[in-house]
Amino acid sequence: MTERKAIESWLTDMDGVLVHEGVPVPGAPEFVNRMKTSGKPFLILTNNSIYTPRDLQARLTRMGFDVPEQSIWTAALATAQFLADQRPGGTAYVIGEAGLTTAMHAAGYVLTEFDPDYVVLGETRTYSFEAITKAIRLIDGGARFICTNPDATGPSNEGALPAAGSVAAMISKATGVDPYFVGKPNPMMMRSALNVIGGHSESTAMIGDRMDTDILCGLEAGLETILVLTGISTREEAERYPFRPSRILDSVADLIGEI
Repeated sequence: MTERKAIESWLTDMDGVLVHEGVPVPGAPEFVNRMKTSGKPFLILTNNSIYTPRDLQARLTRMGFDVPEQSIWTAALATAQFLADQRPGGTAYVIGEAGLTTAMHAAGYVLTEFDPDYVVLGETRTYSFEAITKAIRLIDGGARFICTNPDATGPSNEGALPAAGSVAAMISKATGVDPYFVGKPNPMMMRSALNVIGGHSESTAMIGDRMDTDILCGLEAGLETILVLTGISTREEAERYPFRPSRILDSVADLIGEI
C-alpha cells in the first residue's frame, strides 16, 4: 500500500470498538485516555441518533471512560449540520428522539408538521405508525426525505430491533421517494467529523468494527482505516470484500503504544 503520513488525528466508532454489549472492550478506556493526553484531536462516532453527546458521555463515564462531551459526534449532529448548510433556518418534520431534535434545534431549525422543507427520520425506541403515516403524506406533498443512517436493525437485550433504515424503506415503498442518508457509510459523516476537529484526511485514521460502514466510510473519505475484531466483522469476512482496511488488529489496545 501507499506510504501514508503519520497519524495526527483519530476517529473511532463506539459500539464494537470501545464498548461491546454494554461492557468496555479491554484496553479501550486506556486507549481513550492516551488519545486525550496526546493532545491529538479525536472524535468518537456513532450512527445512533437517539442520544445527545451529553447522554453518551454519561453512559461512557459509567463504564469507566473519561470523554469530553465535545469529543462525541453522532449521525444526528451530522444530519443537523448538513441541513443547516443546505437550507439555513429551514423547517422539518422529525421522527426521532432527543439526540436528533436537540441537534436540529441547535442548528436553527423549526420543527413542524405543517408544510416542512424536510422530513427527517432518525432512530427511536418506539416508532409510531401515526408519525410514519404523517411522514408519508408530507413527502407526497413535496417535503424532501432525509434519514440519519441506513442501519436496518439495532441491538436490544431481546434481539434485533427495526432501525431507521428499515422504517425508511417502508416510507420509500409508500412514496416512491428514496431518502438521503447522512450517517455511515456516507463519507459525509467522516468529512463533517474532520471539519469539527480540523483534521486532514491524509493524516487521520478511522477505527471501526464493520467493513460495510466504518471501513467503507473511512476509505471513501481518504482516511487510514483500521478494522478491530471486537465487534461485527471477522478477519475471514473482511477478506470477502472488494476493498480492504489499511490494517486489521485484535482491538484498540494494540494501538495504545502508537499514540
